[in-house]
Amino acid sequence: MKKFLLCLIAFVFLITGCGKYGEKDVINDLDKKISKSKGYFLEGILEIVNDENIYTYNVEVSYQKDDQYKVSLVNTSNNHEQVILKNKEGVYVITPSLNKSFKFQSDWPYSNSQIYLLQSILSDIKADDKKTFKVNDNTYIFSTEVNYPNNRKLVKQDIILNKKLNLEKIKVYNEDNVAMMTMKFEKIDFSPTFKKNYFNLDTVIKSAKTVENSKSVGMIEDTIYPLSLPSGTKLVSEEKIKKDDGERVIMTFEGEKPFLLVEETANVYGEMTVIPTNGEPYMLQDSYGVLANNSLSWSSSGIEYYLVSDVLNQDELVDVAQSISVLPTMK
Repeated sequence: MKKFLLCLIAFVFLITGCGKYGEKDVINDLDKKISKSKGYFLEGILEIVNDENIYTYNVEVSYQKDDQYKVSLVNTSNNHEQVILKNKEGVYVITPSLNKSFKFQSDWPYSNSQIYLLQSILSDIKADDKKTFKVNDNTYIFSTEVNYPNNRKLVKQDIILNKKLNLEKIKVYNEDNVAMMTMKFEKIDFSPTFKKNYFNLDTVIKSAKTVENSKSVGMIEDTIYPLSLPSGTKLVSEEKIKKDDGERVIMTFEGEKPFLLVEETANVYGEMTVIPTNGEPYMLQDSYGVLANNSLSWSSSGIEYYLVSDVLNQDELVDVAQSISVLPTMK
């Protein structure tokens, strides 16, 4: 009789799926792994697609409890480095090559999805009631919605973990199911040791000694024009001005949605300068910039760009900015 009962219980477990490691188990254990960790350090490779161009970054992320983050992104094509730092004083976007740092009063990184931050990835999984989950070979795959408020073209992502619940890869897709961003995780350490003052601004500045392959630019050889303009808007004037240490081009676009675009040779400060700013850090194709209500500014290949409009919304500002190719184009 006892043997019969044991067989019956085993059969019930089998047909009801009891004991099977499924979606809820993966989420719960992943939550514990990330939430209970005092910190982590990860390395990976990020690829961003913009039109026919692919921008590749070496990424390092350091996190320590009490809301401290340090993210280093190095463009592999020119060795250009930018560092995003969050500590008790605020949020900073640091460009070592220009000796410049923008300081934000921002809720970054919690305002939208972040492809290289574990907390953000977990949050996307937990927040999406319509997510899908599947087991494929030795991996778990979640498909979820994403939250990129200023890039509505990004709609979903595939999150791939191995059986030890370590992230392997994330792909973010647009409306046409084309992967626009891919993050490959090469190393994740949940027991890192960070030195004292590791997340201090001065420490980060001193440790960021990347030497770029590109030379400093003293003149603008070719004006670069946006490939995408709002309907009913066109370039009406262009003026090149000499600066003490370079050049500046001012382009005026008029029509239904007018805006001003300024391109100028970047100034390298003699020492690191912190610039307080209103807005949010925003990643374009090859650089982190500053996105405010009516403006977007960034630097790329020795040129600084300023895009300003009283009419364009943030999505439209981003569309124009992302259409400014690194190669000169015709008007």
